[in-house]
Amino acid sequence: MQMFAEERQRLVAARVAEAGRVSVTELAERFAVTTETVRRDLAALEQAGVLRRVHGGAVPADDVSTTETTLSERLVQHLPQKLLIAEAAAQLIATSRPGSVLLDAGSSTEALVDVLLRMRPSRSNGAEQHIITNALPIADKLAASPAHAVHLLGGRIRGLTKAAVGPETIDAVERLRPDLAVIGTNGVDAAFGLSTPDTDEAAVKAAFVRAARRVVVLADGSKLGVETLVQFARLDQLDSLVTDADPEPDLAAALDKAGVEVVKAVNP
Repeated sequence: MQMFAEERQRLVAARVAEAGRVSVTELAERFAVTTETVRRDLAALEQAGVLRRVHGGAVPADDVSTTETTLSERLVQHLPQKLLIAEAAAQLIATSRPGSVLLDAGSSTEALVDVLLRMRPSRSNGAEQHIITNALPIADKLAASPAHAVHLLGGRIRGLTKAAVGPETIDAVERLRPDLAVIGTNGVDAAFGLSTPDTDEAAVKAAFVRAARRVVVLADGSKLGVETLVQFARLDQLDSLVTDADPEPDLAAALDKAGVEVVKAVNP
């Protein structure tokens, strides 16, 4: 039975609100209509203020390039996905056994720390693993760990993310050459690369990427195909992307061209 446009648009709006981002192709398949019909639906919904069209799909109306939630809010958003990603990232770290790790601020990296603290140290010589971070919550969690030597980078603390930022932070990172950097991001886009809403946080993340011998990015599916205000890395600067979702074809192709290993975290 054919669905009326109004009913379909209501379901489209609900899907965007639920998923955070949807593609034109996904909606066309879901509702058995052409991509042209979906684009007309999205245009009508955008005019009504329900959503915002982006390249290849749509996001909620309040999802703009400068939107940034607090750390406490992010800690509970997409939590099951972040825990899966954290487990997969911890296995990467256990396999490569880096002596020094730069840990970016953010909810995904904080979830990784929780997993690392549950794991038994795998270093055969008993040496501490050096963790360098600009995140107050991460440093606090690791401070009592006998398996980790924690180094907290200085700088101005952003209340929103509890991360050190600014010239002092960047200067300290530029004097380091860690084995691995684990980075969080607000967006991973085929053309725009990695991005985040705040210029100061972007500058620190960019310094992390430049400094490390190997770069691993943690991003749940809601971040894939998303652009936010400030780019801090190109895809070809990355080594691995750990995510819980399959990237859309254009992003998958761009990651493959850039030589980025995509690690999909799945339930055991």
